[in-house]
Amino acid sequence: MIVATAGHVDHGKTKLVEALTGVDTDRLPEEKRRGLTIDLGFAYSDLGDGRTLGFVDVPGHERFIRNMLAGVATVDVALLVVAADDGPMPQTREHLAILDLLGITRGLVALTKSDLVDDRRLAALRSELRALLAGTGLAEAPLIPVSARSGAGIAALRAALRQTASEAQEHRASGNFRLPIDRCFTLPGAGLVVTGSVFSGAVTVGDHLLLSPQGLAVRVRGLHANNKEAGRASAGQRCALNIAGAAVKKSDIQRGDWLLTERAHAPTRRIDARIRLLGTERRPLDHWTPAHLHLGAADVICRVAVLEERAIAPGASGLVQLVLDRPLGALRGDRLILRDQAARRTVAGGRVVDPFAPARGRARPERLAALAALERGTAPDSLAALLAQTPGGLELEHFARAWNLSADEADALWPLVPMVKLGTPRHAIGLAAPHWAALREALVREVTGWHSTRPETLGPNEYELRRRLGGTVRPEALSAAAQALVRAGALARSGTILHLPGHRASLTAADDALWQRLRPHLADAALHPPAVWDLASSLGLEAEAVARFLGRAARLGLVVQVADNRYFLPAAVRRLAETAEALTQETADGGFSAGAYRDRAGIGRNLSIDLLEFFDQCGFTRREGNLRRVLSPAADKFGAAEASDKASTNPRRRHALLP
Repeated sequence: MIVATAGHVDHGKTKLVEALTGVDTDRLPEEKRRGLTIDLGFAYSDLGDGRTLGFVDVPGHERFIRNMLAGVATVDVALLVVAADDGPMPQTREHLAILDLLGITRGLVALTKSDLVDDRRLAALRSELRALLAGTGLAEAPLIPVSARSGAGIAALRAALRQTASEAQEHRASGNFRLPIDRCFTLPGAGLVVTGSVFSGAVTVGDHLLLSPQGLAVRVRGLHANNKEAGRASAGQRCALNIAGAAVKKSDIQRGDWLLTERAHAPTRRIDARIRLLGTERRPLDHWTPAHLHLGAADVICRVAVLEERAIAPGASGLVQLVLDRPLGALRGDRLILRDQAARRTVAGGRVVDPFAPARGRARPERLAALAALERGTAPDSLAALLAQTPGGLELEHFARAWNLSADEADALWPLVPMVKLGTPRHAIGLAAPHWAALREALVREVTGWHSTRPETLGPNEYELRRRLGGTVRPEALSAAAQALVRAGALARSGTILHLPGHRASLTAADDALWQRLRPHLADAALHPPAVWDLASSLGLEAEAVARFLGRAARLGLVVQVADNRYFLPAAVRRLAETAEALTQETADGGFSAGAYRDRAGIGRNLSIDLLEFFDQCGFTRREGNLRRVLSPAADKFGAAEASDKASTNPRRRHALLP
């Protein structure tokens, strides 16, 4: 369990921790010279029952509030320190406000230097503190007079801490491992060491982790948990990890970075959060106010976009979007503090609701409803509410990552919530049953409407259908619904074109004659079809006339338009899609690069880029950084191989994908 001190400068926090643990946490020469805490200090106390208290001694001077905030983000218990001779001072109040904004409800108040005052002063101080604590999470905290110099009250304080530790909920090593780095240094013979308090999950020696947001890979060579050498550390423990990585240097790491499992690596620059503005603020918090965001051990400049109103009144709470000036690691439920633009005072605090907030539509009613769903207290309740108001399908891995669910935890969650689960295991999509039925009905309705207005074409492809449905349906959900309708006989598929089973379309006599001239050139070129102007030149035709014809041929499913000037036969597109599918199956994480695809397909860089962008657009693949991943089988998107071969020869059986 982690205990953080809080309180005004020179109220005896460091001496109190030394009296409790025997450790002087002022480790810096300047701290010794000036006699005040500047940076975080750490000490440990054995409770005698196998448990250890980890103390984080934070600076009390107003100039070092940034350092103080780096130390309280992960605490379980607050030890508010107030000198009996001084009473509450400015930083006492600010530290108390910070603890309250962070939602810390378990703590004690130590009345230090109590040997310097009489009983009347102590009684008056108790009354003053009760009034100050009223309405905060520490309203019922015990008030314990102590003296670090004489030792009076130290045993009582230690006993109270032991009791608090026994009442505290035991940390579960759930979620993915996350540790906000508050110190980084090198040790002779060991190398690079980072320290922090474990936010979630567990880590063992030998684990492979990432430094975030940089994305640098490291391996855990050794670790100390609560100041003891250990093979494992978990949530609720102070931890020092000896790490090594081929590309990692001390200069690459700074306070505020994270050490975490790859699954939890998701840097963001937009965070939706619910915050509460301090009642002591003189003015409302206006939309787009600049501020300092403190989250984990980081301090990041941001803008505060107020979502529900134009401002948040003093003492009130509201939803905001924090737009950051650099990427930051954050997940749902993380505590945060906002300080003013000059970093002189604390103004608000709260918790992350959605760490992956959208840039557009952030204040629309449907977005606010999604945030209300994400604010539900448990993952099953939140997921059910989110599915109910997401008709286009919910990306389940996105939800699991926001809630910091491990792969096993996510797999255990999905069966608990009624839904239709679609897509691949890595890119699963969830739909509530009513939305799944409505989507299938909408597809039949749209295809029927297409035939009535464009009878000369074979039908729409999935990209066109998605546009007609407003673009809110996830491609994986639309593909799955289309496949279900094809299996049920409600729709037919000719390659990627969807149509009613009885619908037919054919070429005019003039177009058929031109097609008989063009098709052999496209077939001979196979996976390297000529550009439109090269094709026209080889046949002695005008390029514009050929381009217009190929546009018509694409609507009939004879060819597939991959780029402005490049058309493929359907069978060639199918084979190229199968190449991407094979690459996905050969890699551990399911991703492949453009270079790997180019080398496997053997079609050159520019054509590979055109194809991959085409695959992205039609929902067959998705780009994630420099990698792409296949979202659905090639057969589901581009039809069976036999049908693809026939489509290019029989004008009544064809398919197309129009970008």
